[in-house]
Amino acid sequence: MDRSTLPAVAEELLREIKKAFQETSQVPDELLLGLKFIFGPAAIPALDLVDQRSVTRLRSPSGRILYQVLGSSGKLYTCYSSCHFCTCPAFGFSVLQKSESLLCKHILAVYLSQALGACQELAVSEEQLTNILLAEEEDEG
Repeated sequence: MDRSTLPAVAEELLREIKKAFQETSQVPDELLLGLKFIFGPAAIPALDLVDQRSVTRLRSPSGRILYQVLGSSGKLYTCYSSCHFCTCPAFGFSVLQKSESLLCKHILAVYLSQALGACQELAVSEEQLTNILLAEEEDEG
C-alpha cells in the first residue's frame, strides 16, 4: 500500500463526513460508527482532539503547509498530511513497525479537522517552518 494515501474507503468516509457536516453542522451516527470501524481505537481520541481545537495548520509564504497537533499529553506533534506521517511514538510503532493501524490519532485529527473546518490557522515565515522541521529531526536523531 502506498503510505502517502489512505485506502479508498477511508477517503470516501472522510468526504462523506465533510459533506454531512457542511449540510447539517453535525456528523451522523452511522458515519461516526464507520470512523470507529475503519480507524479503530484512534477514532474517539482523534474526535476529542478536534473538539479541543488541538489542530493548527501552519502555512509559509511559499505555500508550504504542515500541521501541529497538541496531543492529550500536552506534547506538540508535527503531522504531514501530504505524506501521511506523524512524529509521535504511536505512529512509529503501530503504523510503521507493526502495521496494526492505518494512522495515529493525531493524523486522523488533522483529516477530521480539515473535513469539519476546525483547524486553527497560523501564518509562519519560511525560517520558522524550517526551524520546526529541523527541531523534529534533532528530536528523532
